[in-house]
Amino acid sequence: MAPRRALRDLTLTLVAAVAALGSLLFIAWKIYFRGTSTGTDWSGWWERELQELREREPPGDTVRGRKDPRWDRRLVPHPSHPSLCSPQVTWRQVLVLGLDGAGKSSILHYICSRRARKSIAPTYAFNSAQLCVEGLEMDLLEVGGSQNMRAYWHHYLSQAHVLVFVVDSEDRSRLLTARQELHALLDAEPLLPLVVLANKQDKSNALSTAELWEELALETVSGQREIFLLPTSATWASLTTTNSVLHVKNLLVALLSQP
Repeated sequence: MAPRRALRDLTLTLVAAVAALGSLLFIAWKIYFRGTSTGTDWSGWWERELQELREREPPGDTVRGRKDPRWDRRLVPHPSHPSLCSPQVTWRQVLVLGLDGAGKSSILHYICSRRARKSIAPTYAFNSAQLCVEGLEMDLLEVGGSQNMRAYWHHYLSQAHVLVFVVDSEDRSRLLTARQELHALLDAEPLLPLVVLANKQDKSNALSTAELWEELALETVSGQREIFLLPTSATWASLTTTNSVLHVKNLLVALLSQP
């Protein structure tokens, strides 16, 4: 049994490493070609990239709803599409992290789309969405929160302008793990603005923002950087409440619009 378990752990680690490397190469490729004009046939590029993203998606994953072309255009920037960002806008990246099951994928969905979804499958490696609003091209990059993927989180910090850390307010058993992972990230980037989302506030057993402030020991880092703690509930029914993720979108626009 021990050799089999060791082999399984090694396989999972290798898969996570390959996924992380692929994600980094994908981001570097997007940054390199952003704002350039090479005379390439972009319609063919668009179809190839969509096909590549579909092939990366695990079986049964319906997070991105790619059958709806409106969501496709938000997911991957099409350089020649007139409804997306113009070359004159300011580019900013938002890095979205948090333990697996915290609700990161649902938050990205409702920030970028008003379409109701009964369920949203988790992200196993990474998920990317783009918003163009108020003179900003905002790339939201979500990296999976499984134990294997967390080892690669710090590789994504250098390109980020804001860190969004999502916490499951109901998952009391893993709050210590969430705090340790968050503080490790903050130690690596002492000046990066931080937005903590106390997610799943619609659950009866959810901790309040005041309780999470203490549990995550945010007072120990609040003097070093801009830090915000927002209550959220990433559901269709909550979009018109005080826990709406649309407040997160407004905050990000305000933060990233600062000179």
